[in-house]
Amino acid sequence: FFQKTLTAVKNWFTLFGWATGQNPVSIPYSLRRDVCKVQMTSSQEKVFEQNLGKDTNTLYDMLLHLSGQLLPGVKLNQSLPHDPTERMLQLHRQHSTLLDFLKSQGAYLSHVMPEFLFEPVDYKRWIKAQTELKVNLKSSDVSSNKVLILEDSIFEAMSKRAWTDVLLQIYKVFVLPRVSSGNVTDQLNLERAQNMPAIKSEPLCSNIYSPYERTILTWLNNNYEKNRKTVWKDCQKGEVPPMRWIVNFDQDLLDGLVLAAQLAAYCPYLISTHFVRMYTNPKTPEEFLHNCFILVNAMHAVSLAIDIKV
Repeated sequence: FFQKTLTAVKNWFTLFGWATGQNPVSIPYSLRRDVCKVQMTSSQEKVFEQNLGKDTNTLYDMLLHLSGQLLPGVKLNQSLPHDPTERMLQLHRQHSTLLDFLKSQGAYLSHVMPEFLFEPVDYKRWIKAQTELKVNLKSSDVSSNKVLILEDSIFEAMSKRAWTDVLLQIYKVFVLPRVSSGNVTDQLNLERAQNMPAIKSEPLCSNIYSPYERTILTWLNNNYEKNRKTVWKDCQKGEVPPMRWIVNFDQDLLDGLVLAAQLAAYCPYLISTHFVRMYTNPKTPEEFLHNCFILVNAMHAVSLAIDIKV
Protein backbone atom coordinates (compact mmCIF):
# COMPACT_ATOMS: atom_id res chain seq x y z
CA PHE A 1 0.00 0.00 0.00
CA PHE A 2 2.77 2.41 0.92
CA GLN A 3 4.64 1.69 -2.33
CA LYS A 4 1.49 2.39 -4.37
CA THR A 5 0.99 5.64 -2.45
CA LEU A 6 4.60 6.65 -3.07
CA THR A 7 4.26 5.92 -6.80
CA ALA A 8 1.06 7.98 -7.05
CA VAL A 9 2.68 10.91 -5.22
CA LYS A 10 5.79 10.72 -7.39
CA ASN A 11 3.74 10.67 -10.60
CA TRP A 12 1.52 13.60 -9.60
CA PHE A 13 4.35 15.88 -8.51
CA THR A 14 6.40 14.93 -11.58
CA LEU A 15 3.52 16.00 -13.84
CA PHE A 16 1.92 18.90 -11.99
CA GLY A 17 4.25 20.12 -9.26
CA TRP A 18 6.32 22.56 -11.30
CA ALA A 19 5.74 25.83 -13.12
CA THR A 20 8.12 24.82 -15.91
CA GLY A 21 6.25 21.64 -16.86
CA GLN A 22 7.10 18.03 -16.13
CA ASN A 23 10.09 17.48 -13.88
CA PRO A 24 11.06 13.95 -12.73
CA VAL A 25 10.78 13.42 -8.98
CA SER A 26 12.38 10.53 -7.12
CA ILE A 27 11.49 10.10 -3.46
CA PRO A 28 13.53 10.84 -1.44
CA TYR A 29 16.64 11.09 -3.61
CA SER A 30 16.02 14.08 -5.90
CA LEU A 31 14.27 16.03 -3.13
CA ARG A 32 17.19 15.57 -0.74
CA ARG A 33 19.74 16.28 -3.45
CA ASP A 34 18.16 19.32 -5.11
CA VAL A 35 18.18 21.58 -2.07
CA CYS A 36 19.63 24.72 -3.63
CA LYS A 37 20.93 26.37 -6.78
CA VAL A 38 24.42 27.65 -7.52
CA GLN A 39 24.97 31.26 -6.57
CA MET A 40 28.45 32.09 -7.84
CA THR A 41 30.28 35.26 -6.84
CA SER A 42 31.97 37.57 -9.32
CA SER A 43 35.25 35.79 -8.67
CA GLN A 44 33.59 32.39 -9.27
CA GLU A 45 34.41 31.04 -5.81
CA LYS A 46 34.15 27.31 -5.37
CA VAL A 47 30.74 26.26 -4.09
CA PHE A 48 29.94 22.92 -2.44
CA GLU A 49 29.80 20.21 -5.10
CA GLN A 50 26.14 19.31 -4.44
CA ASN A 51 24.97 22.84 -5.29
CA LEU A 52 23.18 22.60 -8.60
CA GLY A 53 22.71 24.63 -11.77
CA LYS A 54 20.55 27.73 -11.97
CA ASP A 55 17.93 25.86 -14.00
CA THR A 56 17.51 23.12 -11.38
CA ASN A 57 14.04 22.88 -9.84
CA THR A 58 14.12 22.67 -6.05
CA LEU A 59 11.47 22.03 -3.44
CA TYR A 60 11.22 25.79 -2.95
CA ASP A 61 10.31 26.28 -6.63
CA MET A 62 7.56 23.68 -6.13
CA LEU A 63 6.21 25.50 -3.08
CA LEU A 64 6.20 28.82 -4.91
CA HIS A 65 4.30 27.27 -7.84
CA LEU A 66 1.70 25.47 -5.71
CA SER A 67 1.21 28.03 -2.93
CA GLY A 68 2.32 31.32 -4.46
CA GLN A 69 4.54 31.84 -1.41
CA LEU A 70 8.25 31.75 -0.75
CA LEU A 71 9.45 29.83 2.28
CA PRO A 72 10.14 32.44 4.99
CA GLY A 73 13.83 33.30 5.13
CA VAL A 74 14.79 31.05 2.20
CA LYS A 75 15.59 32.46 -1.23
CA LEU A 76 15.08 30.59 -4.50
CA ASN A 77 18.77 31.09 -5.33
CA GLN A 78 19.92 29.95 -1.89
CA SER A 79 23.41 28.45 -1.76
CA LEU A 80 24.93 26.29 0.97
CA PRO A 81 28.18 26.80 2.92
CA HIS A 82 31.23 24.87 1.78
CA ASP A 83 31.97 23.61 5.30
CA PRO A 84 30.10 20.28 5.78
CA THR A 85 29.03 21.01 9.36
CA GLU A 86 27.83 24.52 8.56
CA ARG A 87 26.01 23.16 5.53
CA MET A 88 24.27 20.52 7.64
CA LEU A 89 23.21 23.10 10.24
CA GLN A 90 21.83 25.45 7.59
CA LEU A 91 19.89 22.60 5.98
CA HIS A 92 18.45 21.69 9.39
CA ARG A 93 17.27 25.28 9.83
CA GLN A 94 15.73 25.26 6.35
CA HIS A 95 13.97 21.94 6.91
CA SER A 96 12.70 23.17 10.29
CA THR A 97 11.35 26.30 8.62
CA LEU A 98 9.70 24.17 5.92
CA LEU A 99 7.93 21.95 8.47
CA ASP A 100 6.83 24.91 10.60
CA PHE A 101 5.51 26.69 7.50
CA LEU A 102 3.50 23.66 6.36
CA LYS A 103 2.11 23.11 9.87
CA SER A 104 0.98 26.75 9.97
CA GLN A 105 -1.00 26.04 6.78
CA GLY A 106 -2.78 23.05 8.36
CA ALA A 107 -0.38 20.18 7.57
CA TYR A 108 -0.10 17.21 9.96
CA LEU A 109 3.64 16.60 10.25
CA SER A 110 4.35 16.31 13.96
CA HIS A 111 5.96 12.89 13.34
CA VAL A 112 8.51 14.27 10.83
CA MET A 113 11.77 15.59 12.25
CA PRO A 114 13.94 17.97 10.16
CA GLU A 115 16.84 15.50 10.26
CA PHE A 116 14.68 12.83 8.56
CA LEU A 117 14.86 15.01 5.42
CA PHE A 118 18.68 14.89 5.31
CA GLU A 119 20.96 12.98 3.01
CA PRO A 120 22.42 9.99 4.95
CA VAL A 121 25.85 11.63 5.27
CA ASP A 122 24.32 14.79 6.74
CA TYR A 123 22.20 12.72 9.12
CA LYS A 124 25.39 11.12 10.46
CA ARG A 125 26.94 14.57 10.91
CA TRP A 126 23.79 15.66 12.76
CA ILE A 127 23.99 12.64 15.09
CA LYS A 128 27.65 13.34 15.76
CA ALA A 129 26.99 17.00 16.52
CA GLN A 130 24.06 16.19 18.81
CA THR A 131 26.01 13.48 20.63
CA GLU A 132 28.89 15.89 21.28
CA LEU A 133 26.42 18.52 22.46
CA LYS A 134 24.78 16.02 24.80
CA VAL A 135 28.17 15.12 26.32
CA ASN A 136 28.96 18.79 26.89
CA LEU A 137 25.56 19.43 28.46
CA LYS A 138 25.98 16.46 30.82
CA SER A 139 29.38 17.74 31.89
CA SER A 140 27.64 20.99 32.87
CA ASP A 141 24.88 19.14 34.79
CA VAL A 142 22.27 20.35 32.31
CA SER A 143 19.53 17.96 31.12
CA SER A 144 19.43 17.16 27.40
CA ASN A 145 17.06 15.44 25.01
CA LYS A 146 17.67 11.90 23.87
CA VAL A 147 19.30 11.57 20.46
CA LEU A 148 17.50 9.19 18.09
CA ILE A 149 20.16 7.15 16.25
CA LEU A 150 18.90 5.13 13.28
CA GLU A 151 20.76 2.46 11.34
CA ASP A 152 21.39 3.19 7.66
CA SER A 153 18.59 0.99 6.29
CA ILE A 154 16.08 2.25 8.87
CA PHE A 155 17.03 5.87 8.17
CA GLU A 156 16.47 5.37 4.42
CA ALA A 157 13.01 3.93 5.08
CA MET A 158 12.23 6.76 7.51
CA SER A 159 13.47 9.38 5.05
CA LYS A 160 11.39 7.97 2.22
CA ARG A 161 8.29 7.95 4.42
CA ALA A 162 9.00 11.46 5.72
CA TRP A 163 9.39 12.96 2.24
CA THR A 164 6.26 11.15 1.01
CA ASP A 165 4.27 12.56 3.93
CA VAL A 166 5.64 16.06 3.29
CA LEU A 167 4.50 15.92 -0.34
CA LEU A 168 1.09 14.51 0.64
CA GLN A 169 0.60 17.34 3.11
CA ILE A 170 1.73 19.91 0.53
CA TYR A 171 -0.95 18.50 -1.76
CA LYS A 172 -3.54 18.62 1.02
CA VAL A 173 -2.95 22.22 2.10
CA PHE A 174 -2.21 23.84 -1.28
CA VAL A 175 -3.99 21.77 -3.97
CA LEU A 176 -7.12 20.28 -2.36
CA PRO A 177 -8.42 23.69 -1.19
CA ARG A 178 -8.91 24.59 -4.87
CA VAL A 179 -11.84 22.14 -4.94
CA SER A 180 -14.98 24.20 -5.44
CA SER A 181 -17.85 23.70 -3.00
CA GLY A 182 -20.34 25.81 -4.96
CA ASN A 183 -22.78 22.97 -5.61
CA VAL A 184 -22.42 21.11 -2.33
CA THR A 185 -25.81 22.31 -1.06
CA ASP A 186 -27.58 20.96 -4.12
CA GLN A 187 -25.69 17.69 -3.82
CA LEU A 188 -26.62 17.29 -0.17
CA ASN A 189 -30.27 18.00 -0.98
CA LEU A 190 -30.14 15.25 -3.63
CA GLU A 191 -28.70 12.81 -1.11
CA ARG A 192 -31.42 13.62 1.42
CA ALA A 193 -34.05 13.15 -1.26
CA GLN A 194 -32.63 9.68 -1.91
CA ASN A 195 -32.62 8.85 1.83
CA MET A 196 -28.85 8.92 1.82
CA PRO A 197 -26.99 10.23 4.90
CA ALA A 198 -25.18 13.45 4.07
CA ILE A 199 -21.42 13.82 4.40
CA LYS A 200 -20.88 16.85 6.63
CA SER A 201 -18.50 19.54 5.42
CA GLU A 202 -17.86 21.20 8.80
CA PRO A 203 -14.09 21.45 9.49
CA LEU A 204 -14.22 19.57 12.83
CA CYS A 205 -16.64 16.79 11.93
CA SER A 206 -13.85 14.39 10.87
CA ASN A 207 -10.32 13.74 12.11
CA ILE A 208 -9.49 11.80 8.93
CA TYR A 209 -10.66 13.86 5.95
CA SER A 210 -10.43 17.61 5.39
CA PRO A 211 -13.49 19.62 4.28
CA TYR A 212 -12.14 19.56 0.72
CA GLU A 213 -11.80 15.78 0.75
CA ARG A 214 -15.35 15.49 2.07
CA THR A 215 -16.49 17.76 -0.76
CA ILE A 216 -14.98 15.24 -3.19
CA LEU A 217 -16.73 12.37 -1.39
CA THR A 218 -20.02 14.22 -1.72
CA TRP A 219 -19.33 14.68 -5.44
CA LEU A 220 -18.60 10.95 -5.80
CA ASN A 221 -21.83 10.03 -4.03
CA ASN A 222 -23.81 12.47 -6.12
CA ASN A 223 -22.56 11.34 -9.51
CA TYR A 224 -22.75 7.65 -8.65
CA GLU A 225 -26.37 7.88 -7.51
CA LYS A 226 -27.36 10.05 -10.48
CA ASN A 227 -25.71 7.84 -13.09
CA ARG A 228 -25.70 4.21 -11.90
CA LYS A 229 -29.11 3.40 -13.45
CA THR A 230 -28.21 5.13 -16.71
CA VAL A 231 -24.71 3.71 -17.10
CA TRP A 232 -25.63 0.09 -16.39
CA LYS A 233 -29.24 -0.17 -17.54
CA ASP A 234 -28.05 -2.38 -20.45
CA CYS A 235 -25.09 -3.99 -18.67
CA GLN A 236 -23.90 -7.35 -19.95
CA LYS A 237 -22.57 -8.79 -16.68
CA GLY A 238 -25.28 -8.22 -14.08
CA GLU A 239 -28.06 -5.93 -12.95
CA VAL A 240 -27.94 -2.24 -12.13
CA PRO A 241 -25.62 -1.87 -9.10
CA PRO A 242 -27.38 -0.99 -5.84
CA MET A 243 -27.30 2.33 -4.02
CA ARG A 244 -24.23 2.76 -1.84
CA TRP A 245 -22.71 5.34 0.51
CA ILE A 246 -19.14 6.27 -0.49
CA VAL A 247 -17.19 7.30 2.60
CA ASN A 248 -13.53 6.61 1.75
CA PHE A 249 -11.08 6.69 -1.13
CA ASP A 250 -9.82 3.10 -0.99
CA GLN A 251 -12.30 0.30 -0.26
CA ASP A 252 -15.31 2.07 -1.79
CA LEU A 253 -13.50 2.65 -5.09
CA LEU A 254 -11.89 -0.77 -5.53
CA ASP A 255 -14.47 -2.23 -7.94
CA GLY A 256 -14.17 0.65 -10.43
CA LEU A 257 -17.92 1.32 -10.56
CA VAL A 258 -17.86 4.62 -8.65
CA LEU A 259 -15.05 6.04 -10.79
CA ALA A 260 -16.76 4.79 -13.95
CA ALA A 261 -19.90 6.68 -12.92
CA GLN A 262 -17.85 9.86 -12.53
CA LEU A 263 -16.28 9.46 -15.95
CA ALA A 264 -19.64 8.65 -17.54
CA ALA A 265 -21.09 11.88 -16.12
CA TYR A 266 -18.69 13.87 -18.34
CA CYS A 267 -18.09 11.39 -21.18
CA PRO A 268 -21.40 9.51 -21.66
CA TYR A 269 -20.24 8.12 -25.02
CA LEU A 270 -17.97 5.75 -23.05
CA ILE A 271 -20.99 3.90 -21.63
CA SER A 272 -21.75 1.83 -24.73
CA THR A 273 -18.11 1.26 -25.68
CA HIS A 274 -16.69 0.43 -22.25
CA PHE A 275 -18.81 0.55 -19.11
CA VAL A 276 -21.61 -1.84 -20.17
CA ARG A 277 -19.01 -4.64 -20.06
CA MET A 278 -18.24 -4.13 -16.34
CA TYR A 279 -19.31 -6.51 -13.58
CA THR A 280 -21.91 -4.64 -11.54
CA ASN A 281 -21.57 -6.93 -8.51
CA PRO A 282 -17.95 -8.12 -8.64
CA LYS A 283 -16.93 -10.67 -6.05
CA THR A 284 -13.69 -12.29 -7.22
CA PRO A 285 -10.27 -10.67 -7.74
CA GLU A 286 -10.56 -11.47 -11.45
CA GLU A 287 -13.83 -9.53 -11.73
CA PHE A 288 -12.35 -6.55 -9.87
CA LEU A 289 -9.34 -6.63 -12.21
CA HIS A 290 -11.63 -6.87 -15.25
CA ASN A 291 -13.48 -3.70 -14.16
CA CYS A 292 -10.23 -1.85 -13.52
CA PHE A 293 -8.89 -2.73 -16.97
CA ILE A 294 -12.05 -1.33 -18.55
CA LEU A 295 -11.81 1.86 -16.47
CA VAL A 296 -8.15 2.41 -17.38
CA ASN A 297 -8.89 1.78 -21.07
CA ALA A 298 -11.71 4.33 -20.88
CA MET A 299 -9.34 6.91 -19.39
CA HIS A 300 -6.83 6.26 -22.14
CA ALA A 301 -9.62 6.61 -24.72
CA VAL A 302 -10.25 10.19 -23.61
CA SER A 303 -6.50 10.92 -23.47
CA LEU A 304 -6.14 11.52 -19.75
CA ALA A 305 -2.45 12.33 -19.40
CA ILE A 306 -1.98 10.71 -15.98
CA ASP A 307 0.17 7.58 -15.99
CA ILE A 308 -2.46 5.06 -14.83
CA LYS A 309 -1.67 1.38 -14.41
CA VAL A 310 -3.83 -1.47 -13.12
